[in-house]
Formats: sequence, C-alpha cells, structure tokens
Amino acid sequence: MTLRKILSSLGEIRDWQEETYKYLHAHPELSMQESETAAFIEKTLISYGYETQLIGGGVVGVLKNGEGATVLFRADIDGLPVKEETGLDYASQVEMADTDGQTVPVMHACGHDTHITAGLGAAWALAQHREAWSGTYIALFQPGEEIAAGAKAMLADGLVERIPKPDVALAQHVLTSPEAGKVGSKTGPFLSSAASLKVLIKGRGAHGSMPNLSIDPIVIGSAIVSKLQSIVAREVDPFKFAVVTVGSFQAGLKANIIPETATLLLNIRAYDEEVKEQLLSSIRRIVLAECQAGGCLEEPEISVFDDFPLTSNDATVQERVASAFGTYLGQDNVVTYEPLTASEDFSYLAQAFDVPYLYWGFGGFVEGQEVYPNHSPKFAPAIHPTLETGTKAALIAAYSYLGK
Repeated sequence: MTLRKILSSLGEIRDWQEETYKYLHAHPELSMQESETAAFIEKTLISYGYETQLIGGGVVGVLKNGEGATVLFRADIDGLPVKEETGLDYASQVEMADTDGQTVPVMHACGHDTHITAGLGAAWALAQHREAWSGTYIALFQPGEEIAAGAKAMLADGLVERIPKPDVALAQHVLTSPEAGKVGSKTGPFLSSAASLKVLIKGRGAHGSMPNLSIDPIVIGSAIVSKLQSIVAREVDPFKFAVVTVGSFQAGLKANIIPETATLLLNIRAYDEEVKEQLLSSIRRIVLAECQAGGCLEEPEISVFDDFPLTSNDATVQERVASAFGTYLGQDNVVTYEPLTASEDFSYLAQAFDVPYLYWGFGGFVEGQEVYPNHSPKFAPAIHPTLETGTKAALIAAYSYLGK
C-alpha cells in the first residue's frame, strides 16, 4: 500500500475525529493537570496496539514495526485559563483550580485539541497499515506546553531512558495562517525563545501625606519600566531581534497609601540564545540599580519562569519533509513562513535526545471565516479541512522516514 492510499483511508475516521475533537474541546484541562485527557489518549493508543507509558504527566505510545528509522511525533495537550466566547454548541464550560488555588475558566484556546486529534489520527493510520512502512513510531502527547513545564517534566521522569531513541523529532501547530488546507515551515529559527520574569520591589509604606517617610516602590517601579525600554533600543544589536515587555505592574490599594511593595511581570523574546541571556542580564542590572538609587533597604526579588527555548529547524529535515509535503499535499499548499514570535518547549525534547527536529504550522481558518488569533476566547478553527490537514501532515512527515 502506498502513502496515497493510506491518506485516502483517513476518510474512515473522519466522523470519529470530529467527535473526538468536539469532546476534547469541551473538556480542556489546565497545564500539568491533564489527567482525563491523558487517560483518553492512552486508552485510544492501546486500542490501536501501541505500547504505552505515562511519563511526566504525558502519554507515550510506541509502535515497533521491524527494522528502520525511529520517528518521534509530539502533540501538546493542555488548555488555557480562558473563558470561551465562541458560541459553539460544544464550547467549554469547564472550570478548574489553578496553581494559586483560584477557580478559573478553561478553554482549548490554542488549538491543542486539534493537535491531539490529528496525532491520534496519524497513530491510527500507521497502526492500520503496517505493511506500508518499517521502523518505530513514537506518538508522544506532552502536557504543560503553555507554561514551558511539560517537556521538562517528561524528561525529569526519565523519558530518554524509557523509550527508544528517535532519529528525528517532529511537531506541528495549528495557526491563523496560511488558510486551512495548507502547511508551512522554514529552515533555522522559526519560533523565538522566551522567558517571563517576576520582579518584587521592596520599599517602605507610608501615608500618602508623608512621602518623605516612605521608600516608594511605585516611583522605583516606574523608573524601572522606563529604563527597560532602553535595552532593545540601546543595548541589543539593531540587526538582531529582541522584545522586552512589561505586562503587569501591581502596587497599592488606595490613593492615600504608599505601599510596601510593587510587583512587575515581564516577558522577553529573542531568536538568539546569546541575545536572550543579554536581555536577562540587562533586566537584572537595571532592576538592582534602580532599587539602589531609590534607597531600597532590601534587594528586589527577581525570578524567571515560563522559560522557552529557541525553536530552530534542522535544514536537512526541513528539506526532506517539505519535499514530501509538496508531493502529497500539492506544492500550492506548502508555504514558507517568516520567523514567528510565539514560543514552544518542544525543542527541549529533541535536544535531550540530541537529534534533529522539525516544527511546522498548518492553517486553521477557511476563506471567508472570521479569524481570531491563538489564545483568543473566540479562537475556533474550522474543523474541516483542518483536522484532515493536520493528520495528513503528521503522516507525511513520519512516512518520509518510515516509508518502504
């Protein structure tokens, strides 16, 4: 059986994939809390004949089929703390407790429900048509991508020692462009590295009428925010990409009270790990200096979280898979992306195995459909042909290494 026949057989699971997608969309779970999602995935993989393991909150299914390459395909599975506003009849009504114990609405606002469904579809097709390929296929479903915790959790739980070493690692993401039915990628840096920081400024509270008795963290925080803008403008090579964003500034509760502390939340992006380290170093320097200049008696607390690596695609893998996409999807349905400023933790997995990798995107919105970005409460990709495209892309990429 040829790959074209395998791709045509996906019609057999079209209805099942739609039902599965709607079920997953209606039942999202927060990062590192995806127990029901993982149980559903594991049960499905077992029914296909995969050897499964629960690792670090995720699920890994291994299908051995003779001699040949070993291919790892990753799909992420977590939802986001977003209240859905799509109006769909299968919209999420789920609420969960977050890590702070606060009850929050949950939605698959980034399309991971699409990734799971496509990943399961590819796993089904390879299990059904073993005569067409040879090697080992690893279907890896990863938790906690949204907070850059899932890949690290699986590695900490012994992923590298517990599964066969892949020759190549693959992953994909549903995006707002190109239009549904098309896929795209690029060689080299595709997704930026990123990190978030929390800065706690420790001042001295006082009555608003007695500012001379205070060490005002709001004034100090304001100086920090202003000075941070000079990092990209005056410190980073203008030919290199960098972003420093202050997304939150929280301090005080009343107009006539100077608070004890102020908290800043920052986010940085870069396509170069050296630039990323430069941004982190500059932020620390500025925060410490402004707190000292403002007379703080205690040093500020600076912590880094949601630390995402650079996603930089291997040129050889890109060429091989992109060629296969063109052959089986049609060259008109394959595009080359410009670098994106979103971030991923997928490359932690490939780096841990020391293997080349490829990450690509596929469109989720049909012509004439109103487009809402990932993470929007109205994010609702067209079910068809998005599921078919994601499933086919996963199959084609894997088959480019496993096919006879």
